[in-house]
Amino acid sequence: MSNYLTYTTLECRPDSYYDWYNQGNALRDQQCYQEALYSYDRALDYKPHDYWSWYWRGEVLDALGRLEEAIASYDKALEYQPNDYWAWCQRASLLRQLARYQEAITSYDQALQARPQDYWAWYNRGRVALEDLDCYQEAIICFQKALQARPDDYWSWYRLGDALRHLQRYSEAITSYDQALEARYQDYWAFYRRGDALRHCGHLEEALVSYEQALAIEPQDYWCAYKRGKLLQELGRYQQAIASYEQVLAIEPEDEYAWYNQACCYALLGNKEQAVAKLQQAIRLNAENLELVKSDSDFEILRN
Repeated sequence: MSNYLTYTTLECRPDSYYDWYNQGNALRDQQCYQEALYSYDRALDYKPHDYWSWYWRGEVLDALGRLEEAIASYDKALEYQPNDYWAWCQRASLLRQLARYQEAITSYDQALQARPQDYWAWYNRGRVALEDLDCYQEAIICFQKALQARPDDYWSWYRLGDALRHLQRYSEAITSYDQALEARYQDYWAFYRRGDALRHCGHLEEALVSYEQALAIEPQDYWCAYKRGKLLQELGRYQQAIASYEQVLAIEPEDEYAWYNQACCYALLGNKEQAVAKLQQAIRLNAENLELVKSDSDFEILRN
């Protein structure tokens, strides 16, 4: 009904900025983005310096996948309100999608000038630094700032742990993953990455527990099952490692590494027949595994 009334008004007053603008908002709410864009363009014909029309025009262009044009629309909005937090954040998000990462960082910096303690800007700036630019120290600072605003935020603790892990600050990473798990106690990724950090610290039994907790949540994740197998193999618990590799192969039967490592375990257990059978599968998937066997001490029992 509201759209009908607006269209009726526009028939009577086609030069009304407010009616075109309001119609654009109504169409945007209904996800009629192309029609909303037309309405905002008509509104700007009559009021070309209007911040809100340029801002919402950027949002509908984003929804239409026209990202470069959306950025240009936010730039126009910022000409009239240069300190607007939301326009800078939206612009930064689009720049990241276009892989213009350093520009995205700059845009988040502009947003933070408007709201220096804002959680979202610090958190998203940290994500760009961590995931796109590999600037781990910078990411740590961002996530710590985000946590000042939201001390119990799972995502900031988790990604802080990732940044610390990349810098090989494993003990601090473990503490960060523990904090993440306090906020979300059944989270697969925090248990999984905690296991990685513990393994790098040499705390193998604790790492094994962490991988087990991850697999209790996501039993079909073959990477975690594979890492558990490697850990059990390193601990000399070969029969349990074989069972873990079996779990991997049930999910991903073409995983050459699981076949190869099973062969290692069987060889170390003195089971030549199974060692050869598993090794044949690994070589079938990758002939280069045959060369590895020649120098791998695990296969001493098969040398003849």
